[in-house]
Amino acid sequence: MSVLPLVFTSGWASGINAYAVVLLLGIFGATGLSDEVPESLQRPEILIAAGVLFLCEAVADKIPYVDSVWDSVHTVIRPVAGAWVGALLAGQSGSLSDLAAGAIGGSTALASHTVKAGTRMAINTSPEPFSNLIMSTAEDLGVAGILTFAMFHPEAAAIIAGVLLLAGLLALFFLISRIRRFLRRRAQRREERRLAERVGQPPD
Repeated sequence: MSVLPLVFTSGWASGINAYAVVLLLGIFGATGLSDEVPESLQRPEILIAAGVLFLCEAVADKIPYVDSVWDSVHTVIRPVAGAWVGALLAGQSGSLSDLAAGAIGGSTALASHTVKAGTRMAINTSPEPFSNLIMSTAEDLGVAGILTFAMFHPEAAAIIAGVLLLAGLLALFFLISRIRRFLRRRAQRREERRLAERVGQPPD
């Protein structure tokens, strides 16, 4: 069976929470739930590092504006993680070249990361603080659920991930105007504060 569906699903999940993907895959492999997981993802130091970083993300991802800063930092990390995991999965099965799997995993992770970061930026334009908590929890549960489902039904999980990715891209398209208005208002407020500070300064 081709490993492509699992590569695609893990790439989509990596764009949302790369540390959860590495941690879950490592646990699945270490406990014998899946033979598709390479041994390098099952190493104790990898699992510990992924677990610690997952806890950090679980906190940062639920705080307004901190989540957007965290997403900015992970613009490179998540696609690279998706490509790395995809290449490892392909090398484990031998059914897909490492280069192709890395490209699929990385590009899928980049697309889902773009959806996540853009959606969070739009949510941060709302004054109430609960949307971030709800959205972050839903993302964590979605990644865990679909990745677990992919271990037993990879093709069906890949279809679900593809539908969610497409729906997210469409939603982001309609949210772009809201994000632009928010960024313009923020830039305007910063400029107004600068002008106010200059007016308030005593003459030399």
